[in-house]
Amino acid sequence: MKRIILLVSLISALLLPQLAWAQEGILPAVTVTTGADGATQYSVTMQILLLMTALSFLPAMVIMLTSFTRIIVVLSILRQAIGLQQTPSNQVLIGMSLFMTFFIMAPVFDKIYANAVQPYMDETLTIEQAFETGKAPLKAFMLSQTRLTDLQTFVEISGYQNIDTPEDAPMSVLIPAFITSELKTAFQIGFMLFVPFLVLDLVVASILMAMGMMMLSPMIVSLPFKIMLFVLVDGWSLVMGTLANSFGI
Repeated sequence: MKRIILLVSLISALLLPQLAWAQEGILPAVTVTTGADGATQYSVTMQILLLMTALSFLPAMVIMLTSFTRIIVVLSILRQAIGLQQTPSNQVLIGMSLFMTFFIMAPVFDKIYANAVQPYMDETLTIEQAFETGKAPLKAFMLSQTRLTDLQTFVEISGYQNIDTPEDAPMSVLIPAFITSELKTAFQIGFMLFVPFLVLDLVVASILMAMGMMMLSPMIVSLPFKIMLFVLVDGWSLVMGTLANSFGI
């Protein structure tokens, strides 16, 4: 509660003088004007406010609108399949997933920067035009990874009637369909990773039972063999390569 009060006080201290100056005609703090061509133009202060608001959603966008979800789910399932509860740690898995996301999404980010961010900084595009232009590469990437069945499900739930092609789907429908498809793909990859480790566990359990060692946990015996098997087949390189190839890279 104290942090919230402090944050509200700080925002008030920053905005109230600007609003007062705007009333006196000194600084156009928050103004929206319509140009001769009908385009809406926002003041610099309004654009900064919109930009800071968008940045607050940046973590959610990185997690849900990129390849991050599939990668972190697969790595978490892999850790569980090996039998290591805390190794690699969550920080390591998130760091690996984040840098893999930057690697996979690099072409998309380059298009957004070249087509939207740079022209907006050069003042050749308005903020609305830059937003629409920058949204196109990200939407194309999401459509390429979204199953039509998942997209059709959310189109029917939303009640939209004027969607004839997947490209016509709005972001409000595409985002949940993309997330659902990513989770389904991640679990499919995770299942394929789980099978060899499960077979090894069954073999070790059968051997221990045949030897009459009922009280010894098969997980304790199979864990070193699973780690050795994963290292010998160069497992990390195979997993990272499979994840990258699953996005068409």
